[in-house]
Amino acid sequence: MSLPPFHLAFPVDDLAAARRFYGGALGCAEGRSADHWVDFDLYGHQIVAHLAPEKVQGRITNPVDGENVPVPHFGIVLPMDEWKPLAQRLQGAGVDFVIEPTVRFEGQPGEQATMFFLDPAGNALEFKAMAKPENLFAKD
Repeated sequence: MSLPPFHLAFPVDDLAAARRFYGGALGCAEGRSADHWVDFDLYGHQIVAHLAPEKVQGRITNPVDGENVPVPHFGIVLPMDEWKPLAQRLQGAGVDFVIEPTVRFEGQPGEQATMFFLDPAGNALEFKAMAKPENLFAKD
């Protein structure tokens, strides 16, 4: 199934740091840009870092499966064979994880590998992979 790409714009306080993080650590190709914003290709989706230091803020968390999950957050659901090497690459790059790469909801329909980390502006990202991709929207 082919899905249309989503678009997400988010605030950052340093475009050079955003370029290093999204382009370097995450490997996102850079698209169009201007003095105050940069487009990135996140697995075929358009994410845009907008220079808006006054909008960069602290985060809150919600408890999920014994962890404090940052809210808000965004990310992508990858196939497991892509998630594992990405987790290893980010660990090797010294990314500070809010929640280390782990498996949660083990043995349940929602079993997933997940990791949470922050970009340089403090935006929270979650990258995950479902043990059974067909269960992405399954109820318990």
